[in-house]
Amino acid sequence: MIPPPLLARELRKDYPMNGETVHALRGVSLRVDAGDYVAIVGPSGSGKSTLLQLLGGIDAPSGGAVEILGTRLGSLSDRELTRLRLTRLGFIFQRFHLLPVLTARENVELPMAEAGVAGRERRARARELLAYVGLDHRADHRATQLSGGEMQRVAIARALANRPALLLADEPTGELDAATGHEILALFRQLNADGTTLVVVTHDERLAAEAGRIIHMLDGTIRD
Repeated sequence: MIPPPLLARELRKDYPMNGETVHALRGVSLRVDAGDYVAIVGPSGSGKSTLLQLLGGIDAPSGGAVEILGTRLGSLSDRELTRLRLTRLGFIFQRFHLLPVLTARENVELPMAEAGVAGRERRARARELLAYVGLDHRADHRATQLSGGEMQRVAIARALANRPALLLADEPTGELDAATGHEILALFRQLNADGTTLVVVTHDERLAAEAGRIIHMLDGTIRD
């Protein structure tokens, strides 16, 4: 039996602050199956971004466990965890995080270069992905020459570069105007229709409404 792309059990995250302990997550469990589209919503401070960081192996939980395709993140060395994030997970952030000196194509190629993909293969893959997100005509433009919506499209193409089992997005429309955000919503819809498994943290009600499943968080717990 193939394990799910994501399984989290009883996740806790505690932070010391001013001599006290802040309980950012309080025993959160979550399963995401292949092809799911999950939106995590809740007010600021509810723990949703903390949860996404734990699911992506960016931070370690104070308790509980995360498994990606059956591999427990806590059992991996730093090098193994870095490799898993590079090859099994795709990340999309609110602020894009493109390298401004690189072209759109070079930004998409970057994670493939880090994974050891040959130059000819990664160039072809980058062109294919930029065409998929509607930016093949902007492939040789530097990131500083792109609009906000175009930069987010490049970021999505980059996240897909190594064919991840799971795509994690943190407020992907947060920096965009309404019209451009609507274009990204349509792209996420297409991604999921094409089989991409998505977990998205968002304040955007339109984006949440697109998901097949909505998880509401409050005070570090899943409420429904």
